[in-house]
Amino acid sequence: MTRVITISLAHIVLLSALLAFGCSEPEPEVKSVRFVAGYKAQANLPLVAVYAAQEMGYFAEQGLEVDIQHSIGDSMNLLMGGEAHFVSADAGYTLKLKSDPGLPIVAIALFGQRGQQSFISLSDSGISEPDDWEGKTFGYKGTIPPEYLAIVNSAQVDRSRIEEVRVGYDPRVLTEGQVDLLAVFKSNEPNIVRGLGFDVVAFDAADYGMQTMGLTYVTREDFAEENPETATRFLKATMKGMEYAFANTEEALDMVLKYAEGEDREHMRYMMLEEQRDATSPLTEQNGFGWMTAEQWQSFHDSLLEYEGLSNAVDVDSVFTDRFLDEIYEDGVLQWP
Repeated sequence: MTRVITISLAHIVLLSALLAFGCSEPEPEVKSVRFVAGYKAQANLPLVAVYAAQEMGYFAEQGLEVDIQHSIGDSMNLLMGGEAHFVSADAGYTLKLKSDPGLPIVAIALFGQRGQQSFISLSDSGISEPDDWEGKTFGYKGTIPPEYLAIVNSAQVDRSRIEEVRVGYDPRVLTEGQVDLLAVFKSNEPNIVRGLGFDVVAFDAADYGMQTMGLTYVTREDFAEENPETATRFLKATMKGMEYAFANTEEALDMVLKYAEGEDREHMRYMMLEEQRDATSPLTEQNGFGWMTAEQWQSFHDSLLEYEGLSNAVDVDSVFTDRFLDEIYEDGVLQWP
């Protein structure tokens, strides 16, 4: 009889241990991750959020060690090669890479509720409406932007009467009279041109009926699937960093300049505040920073197809996921920690 009781107690102890193991909270799958910015260190909002999350200890509070790196033009290769876990990337670029060559990537947060692209002319040029583009010279960086074509179409501009030239990245082509209209990043060149002593008129495709989208956080599909807790914690910390930057401009700029040594503080201020304006919308006010919907992605996707920005159609449900945003917000309020 004594032996039977001993065996039963042993089984009870073993069963209790197994139940305790099965019910315990899992640890984050990956604790050390690398974030690679898609450009140099500067005040782009996805970078500001990472800098603030690092400097304020938000990553540490979420049990993450984050290595912050910067790469001009190589971040997606690093992501696909497993040398980065999260990167910043433009929504249009993300769609293009999903379209061709079909990279297995997924956006997990949207910073730019409006796109980065705009078109500027000098205030004294006589150009105040898209109709005034006719008979003028338009300068673009690498390829003709879909946003430009959307404005031309919406405003019924005769494109054949516009001279379109590739000019690269130096905005002085506008101030020196080489072009009359210039494709720019909203949070960059307009301020540079004003700094040269010229006021500008800006045109934004979002004001002409096109759904536009800006910068995102992107990860690999397999990483998001295999490490959902890590992705959630990364996103929670960075959205907390976003909140901090919105409420503490000067301190956030101090953090930016710690990484972006030598950059002009006032230009970084312009960049950050300009992108903050485009990061807020009725959608984010209701749901939280970084929010995005299938409707946004579909409308943007369709516009890119129409205006030569995509070579092939893409299932937008494969381009983004809001599962991690759902995890970190409740009724639009970030749940911390």
